[in-house]
Amino acid sequence: MTMIQNVYCVGRNYKLHAAELGNDVPDEPMIFMKPSHAATALNGQVLSMPQDKGEVHYEGELVLRVKRAYEPGVSVDELIGGMALGIDFTLRDVQTVIKKKGHPWTAAKGFKNSAPISGFQDFPGAEAAAAEDFAVHKNGSEVQRGNIKDMIFSLQEIVDYIGTNYGLGENDIIFTGTPAGVGPCAAGDKFELYWGDRLLGSCVIG
Repeated sequence: MTMIQNVYCVGRNYKLHAAELGNDVPDEPMIFMKPSHAATALNGQVLSMPQDKGEVHYEGELVLRVKRAYEPGVSVDELIGGMALGIDFTLRDVQTVIKKKGHPWTAAKGFKNSAPISGFQDFPGAEAAAAEDFAVHKNGSEVQRGNIKDMIFSLQEIVDYIGTNYGLGENDIIFTGTPAGVGPCAAGDKFELYWGDRLLGSCVIG
């Protein structure tokens, strides 16, 4: 895997996902970060998850890789050099507690192996990417299906917001948000991530 710099994540970027967790739809992109050490390859391996901190939830997402420094006015098609699929694993019980306390999300989102990513593919451009759905299968059954057309904030809005407020540079990656269908996982569960009908990556929970 190419050396990853910053790992940006967009929360609540699909209306149905916000609704299923009882969250309000944000007025502007909700950005959080994971440590780069959370990222790992999604290549069929067993991924160790915390087993003593409550439920671990899967959240399948389209992931973008930045190929050049952000400048105002740059298009997402010029900025993004690759795309992949990934899972934003979340300690949901931990997140519920820290949200109530108003604490940062790092404890729930930033643990090791919480950001597995498939191999990066060439980014075909935002318009072409919208022609395909992505899907997450758990133990052989589809549990999530998404399309960037259904995002609250478009890919262009996301890169403009992050680039303007935080900066974007080469080999930064962006988890762009998860569609509805998130849920718990347990040891032995197998996840497969599809772009259209192409399997891009898989893992087993350990």
